[in-house]
Amino acid sequence: MDRAEMERIFKQTGLMLEGHSLLTSGRHSNRYMQCAKLFQYPEYSEMICKDLADRFAGQKIDMVVGPAVGGIIMSYEMARQFKVPNIFAERENGAMTLRRGFSIPEGAKVLVVEDVVTTGGSVREVMDIVAEAKAEVVGVCVVVDRSGGKIDFGVPFEAAYETEIQSYEPSQCPLCEQGLELVKPGSRKLK
Repeated sequence: MDRAEMERIFKQTGLMLEGHSLLTSGRHSNRYMQCAKLFQYPEYSEMICKDLADRFAGQKIDMVVGPAVGGIIMSYEMARQFKVPNIFAERENGAMTLRRGFSIPEGAKVLVVEDVVTTGGSVREVMDIVAEAKAEVVGVCVVVDRSGGKIDFGVPFEAAYETEIQSYEPSQCPLCEQGLELVKPGSRKLK
């Protein structure tokens, strides 16, 4: 899929929100990428995840793992593309962990997925869980890379859409200085 097609889908689904947003990382931004809006539409979920899966054609993948909440639907759809199991990690007492009886087999080749990355913190936490299970992360896939390609996970990294969206430390946020109302469109509390 090309950039123009992705942007058409983003506009059609209302994925990109404008305003003064509080990001999961604690930083502030003038734009927020709400991929949950995208994943309302199975045809777009399938289309984008198939495009990402094709980039890993020929790579052995035994399992797909994503962080809750943003990575749950994407993990399912990516696993469906590869015809492998999928699970998700979630926070318990502030730490990313596997719950619900989920486990990662030792030696498994794991693809880690997430809807949006800014700093990559949640993805790294899931990668740590994979390493603790003595399995191998063979790649990372995301719908949106907000870092503009600056994140390095140390494994192949594919984003359906790459953009650099400015974010600010709260103490240096020009949107706060303008008195704009801060909203938190994301799904989880800050760390």
